[in-house]
Amino acid sequence: PLAVPLAMSQHWLATGRASPRLVLAVVFVALLLDNILLTVVVPIVPTFLYTTEYEGAESPASPALPEATPAATRAPPFSNSDTTTVPVRGSTSAGNGTGSSPAGPPPRGCLQGGEFLAQENTRVGLLFASKALVQLLVNPWVGVLTNRIGYHIPMFLGFTIMFLSTVMFAFSGTYTLLFIARALQGIGSSFSSVAGLGLLASVYPDDSERGRAMGIALGGLALGVLIGAPFGSVMYEFVGKASPFLVLAFLALLDGALQLCILQPSRISPESTKATPVSTLLRDPYILVAAGALCFSNMGVAMLEPTLPIWMLQTMCPPQWQLGMAFLPASISYLVGTNLFGILANRMGRWLCSMTGMAVVGISLLCVPLATNIYGLIGPNAGLGFAIGMVDSSMMPIMGYLVDLRHTSAYGTVYAIADVAFCMGFAVGPSTGGAIVRALGFPWLMVIVGALNVAYAPLCWLLRSPPATEEKMAILSQECPMQPKSYTPKEAQQELSLAGEAENVE
Repeated sequence: PLAVPLAMSQHWLATGRASPRLVLAVVFVALLLDNILLTVVVPIVPTFLYTTEYEGAESPASPALPEATPAATRAPPFSNSDTTTVPVRGSTSAGNGTGSSPAGPPPRGCLQGGEFLAQENTRVGLLFASKALVQLLVNPWVGVLTNRIGYHIPMFLGFTIMFLSTVMFAFSGTYTLLFIARALQGIGSSFSSVAGLGLLASVYPDDSERGRAMGIALGGLALGVLIGAPFGSVMYEFVGKASPFLVLAFLALLDGALQLCILQPSRISPESTKATPVSTLLRDPYILVAAGALCFSNMGVAMLEPTLPIWMLQTMCPPQWQLGMAFLPASISYLVGTNLFGILANRMGRWLCSMTGMAVVGISLLCVPLATNIYGLIGPNAGLGFAIGMVDSSMMPIMGYLVDLRHTSAYGTVYAIADVAFCMGFAVGPSTGGAIVRALGFPWLMVIVGALNVAYAPLCWLLRSPPATEEKMAILSQECPMQPKSYTPKEAQQELSLAGEAENVE
């Protein structure tokens, strides 16, 4: 009696393993969980460190505040509602709560310990950057590994390491342990993202279908960013520090079960063609331009992650849950942008889409310091997320297209480079952002990174019609009935095809 259900399940698994859509679902979920974990710590870490380190050190020396006592009894563990970190806006008790020590220099300042907060900008930036720095070092090796053993085993390794990192976040109570957990996440993220994007590029050989698939997968990334910060701030405020990470650990287990069903992580399946060496790809100017666009556009939001919550605490007096909600407009618009331009970018020209996106990133960042409350951040953050979605959904397919056009069609290495570029933005951004804020202030940080994006945008024009190598052109004309599509408008494509026919006649 068990033979029929067993045969049906085996047939379903065999069909699923051959289905590109189910592979896309696996990659979508992996990127989703990775980026929820990436952003869930953004609103938690600054106030957690302030509560445990600064106020923990100050509390023995200062008398108990009668106004704060009732709130403290109602607050959950690790919540910052029982501290003087975030006074209630518009209430007199906020002033009494900070009355035990001299007010900070800024007239609108909401926090004690200005010097501690200045140092915390740098420390939180380094903690956030540790994930990207580790990922930066591991990515090239993962790219080589995927070319040798395939994508399935690295994907499962990524899940395993991500699960361990999530559990460690839940139970870490010091800066050092949080730093180690964040660095461990970088290793798991490297395996998941490089193997996932390479797997998608291999199961979607057609350029337009690949663009749509990459847009959907990046939608998982966007949804993770969308959920992470608000989910983390609300759970931290009302349930406790460990709660969001335990929920993510449970979801990671479900992802591991999905990978075991759809993929075959015990099977070694190397690429059928020998991959182009990393050194050769790094000498390709077109790949470098695309990687630079990914790096600089994502650097803007990477600099906002550690610095915006602290700047809000210093200037806006927000409750804890608003620190994560400030990123909500950027996350929603990024989700819309990646799904919309995953389809439209190939029609309008991916080079034009990315160039416009980088210009909008720069303008949005310049507008962030003009906000005086959380509602003033909605417009700039929404524009920032939408524009980054335009760049990412254009550049990820371009990376696979450039390898098809100019090198051998093995994708692990080139997506390792794409992920390295992404990680450089998230490594350089937080680590230098905190130092720049301490030296020049938050508004100048936004001016610098915004101007950098606007200045880089014209370089995307070089990706308008990248040339193929002579050997690759010959291979494509003989073996590939589906020519990879160009990113130029239709008129330019017709001119290029007519010119190619004329050369063949001669």
